[in-house]
Amino acid sequence: MAEPEAQEEEQMEKSSMGLMSHLIELRDRLLRIVLAVLLIFLCLFYWANDIYTYLAEPLTRHLPEGSQMIAIDVASPFLTPFKLVLMLSVFLGMPYILYQIWSFIAPGLYKHEKRLAGPLLASSIILFYCGMAFAFYVVFPLVFGFFTSIGPEMVSISTDIGRYLDFVIALFFGFGIAFEVPIATIILVAMGITTPKKLAQKRPYVIVGAFIIGMLLTPPDVISQVLLALPMWVLFEAGVLTSAYLFADRLKQQEAEEAAAAEQDHSIYGDEYEVVDDPSSSDANDSGHGEYEPLTDEEMEAEMDRIEEAEAWEEEDDYAEQDEVESTSGKEPRAEQADPDQADSLTSGAEQDPEDDRGR
Repeated sequence: MAEPEAQEEEQMEKSSMGLMSHLIELRDRLLRIVLAVLLIFLCLFYWANDIYTYLAEPLTRHLPEGSQMIAIDVASPFLTPFKLVLMLSVFLGMPYILYQIWSFIAPGLYKHEKRLAGPLLASSIILFYCGMAFAFYVVFPLVFGFFTSIGPEMVSISTDIGRYLDFVIALFFGFGIAFEVPIATIILVAMGITTPKKLAQKRPYVIVGAFIIGMLLTPPDVISQVLLALPMWVLFEAGVLTSAYLFADRLKQQEAEEAAAAEQDHSIYGDEYEVVDDPSSSDANDSGHGEYEPLTDEEMEAEMDRIEEAEAWEEEDDYAEQDEVESTSGKEPRAEQADPDQADSLTSGAEQDPEDDRGR
């Protein structure tokens, strides 16, 4: 009894040591991430105002003469550039952050999962940066040029630096996430949830969904919504083509297996069912079945008479068959049904016979 208990205790100690080692490794990697972001922040903080000036250029370029940005809150001139540099440090340190996360997760993955996850991780980082660059160099000039030119003449445009930063960060995140559509498409195909052919069939729904996502992730204006929806659609098509190229062998094998299964089912169940032509098809109409035409009153009466005559003949046949059965069984044949008037006269006569006998 002592040996099994000792073995259980050793297994529990090993599992607890394994959990503690994972927690220690997770703590170390999180500390590395924080130190990396802090190091980038300290290197960039000296140029915080210059970085904010560069970020605000798409707006200040379109401001009317004499207009400038303002700071509503007391601490905004310090906190807004501080927040910008901190967010920029996280964006620039994203490759190192994802590398630490990947190093923590990779030991628990299979080899084929590692081969697929590595390129996807690198391409996701590149696509996120491409989305941010597209928003800054393409979307911002169009959006801010539209906003500053459409307002009334008596309104002076003076944007708060904090609200401008929040607006810009929201667009950066929206376009960065939207540019991850090819990665999501490839992952869905790799997991076997769908195929490129099925995704291509859902193209109309994807286009509508892209405009809905553009409406949710962008400010309430049509320009930014369209400029986000169109790249998402193009990237979806790129993801479909890329997934079809990467998993071409597996998709061909899957189609061959489905075709073989369908052929086998047809060979088993195909002879048990008979295919009947649709009478509404053109072939059936050509074979003599024309369009429906209503009957006239005379034709309807003739048809009703024919039906009644057929029913009468059927009743006589039934009575004849019943008489034959009774005669073969030894019983007397069934008497024909008497007329109701004759039956009444017979009963009345039967009632009067005793009286006549008494009188006599």
